[in-house]
Amino acid sequence: MQGAEAIEAILRATPDTPSPVIGMLENKITTQPLKEAIELTGQVAQAIEAKDFSRAMALRSVSFAKQLTSYKEIANFNPDSKMKLPEDKRLRIAILHAGAPAGGMNTATRSAVRLCINRGHTPLGVHNGFPGLMRGEISELDWLSVDGWTIAGGSKLGTNRDQPTPQLGAVAYQLQKHNVQALMVIGGFEAFTAVLDLARNRSQYPAFNIPMVLVPATVSNNVPGTEFSLGSDTASNVIVRSTDMIKQSASSNRRRVFVIEVQGGNCGFLAVMAGLSGGSTTVYTPEEGVDLTRLQRDITHLRTRYIKELGRSEGRVTLCNENASKIYSTEMIAKIYEAESGGFYGARTSVLGHLQQGGTPSPLDRCRANTMAVDSINWLQSRCWEAMEVPNEDNIRLPSDQLKRKYFPQVYSSSPDTAAVIGVLGSEVRFTPIKDLVAHTDFGRRVPRTIWWGASRQLVDILSGVGVDIENGGCTTEYKTCAIDLTADDLMRLYGQHRRLSKLNVNPLV
Repeated sequence: MQGAEAIEAILRATPDTPSPVIGMLENKITTQPLKEAIELTGQVAQAIEAKDFSRAMALRSVSFAKQLTSYKEIANFNPDSKMKLPEDKRLRIAILHAGAPAGGMNTATRSAVRLCINRGHTPLGVHNGFPGLMRGEISELDWLSVDGWTIAGGSKLGTNRDQPTPQLGAVAYQLQKHNVQALMVIGGFEAFTAVLDLARNRSQYPAFNIPMVLVPATVSNNVPGTEFSLGSDTASNVIVRSTDMIKQSASSNRRRVFVIEVQGGNCGFLAVMAGLSGGSTTVYTPEEGVDLTRLQRDITHLRTRYIKELGRSEGRVTLCNENASKIYSTEMIAKIYEAESGGFYGARTSVLGHLQQGGTPSPLDRCRANTMAVDSINWLQSRCWEAMEVPNEDNIRLPSDQLKRKYFPQVYSSSPDTAAVIGVLGSEVRFTPIKDLVAHTDFGRRVPRTIWWGASRQLVDILSGVGVDIENGGCTTEYKTCAIDLTADDLMRLYGQHRRLSKLNVNPLV
């Protein structure tokens, strides 16, 4: 995508346009003035050489400094650490996995547990999702119990798709029995609906009136309130590696197309991102669907390319989301491909299946897991302390059906803002109250209503030549640039003054 934005920058440049550099900044592709970018980079090196490390850190982005601070806080066990909080500020925080396994679940759990221990909190591991919580399968986690979880795929605590709704009373009982004062749920759309159910039933079950946060973790990347879920990058890497190997088989045959089915539910994120990274000829997603017109276009393209490349054609692959169409399945698409090939190529299928939910978490998912876990503990901690405050009600007369605050648990808050989803939105890690995300969610299809990655979909076709007149030039597929133009003043505000740039926060709730 940076290459596409580089071409866009060249096409719209004038003789007076400063030379740009196309980079990634705060999760966004940006065009920056090359001269000022080089100067800032040089200043970092100069500050380090002069051992002026505070100046070097000031020239780094806010996210860099934030990640360094969190790393230092969880890297080493500090039994006598100054980070230890007073006894009356220490909390019992439960961590639970829900939904399908995703890379980064264990990494986030490890970071949360070790941060809790170094601060004096008590981390509680809830085993086997909400059914395990109902049965009271809760144990205290120590430093060594999460050792090695950084590189572990799957879910060490155990996870499933079961919801708490059938046994809310049992959930409330166990939370109260184990004196759980805050809850961190790590998971996908099932975790989202579970936390929403707990928040909606606070009036019936006082034990639910504690701060709760959802850390999105699903290969499908379909959780509202975030652009990226833990596990989606790991799954994309698995698909790309598999696609590369399958493409070798197709290339050796010279005349073969593979239709590869990938997961994602009703969200085409995985198919699009893996297709873009793996050089897919095209991708089929639930957002676009599949029809005969679309298939005819793609078959015409394949026949044209194989005729022109007779005997020297490269192998080709097409990615198909598992729910792209209720009628045109992966197997049927491959049969139509071959039936209409004119004998110029053959078609085969491959279903990657649950390979996409396994594997060692990618470095990007590990970094995001660490950031989200640390920020979540900080958020839970601050919300719990706010909920501990007991107002002076000695001279206040309440209705007969209400109790004074002093008769409730130490941590008690019914505020809707204390049940939230942590997410990467634009350049920020943001906590969004889960009630505010209901209007942005398609519960029937289990996806957010906003598709922020739409521009990437068109790029797949353009790079593979679909809709492109290679001989004469011209393209029927339009690419909408997504890069954000930054000025020299923007760079100084971002690095020199550590101020957020509003232009980087361009995405609404997703």
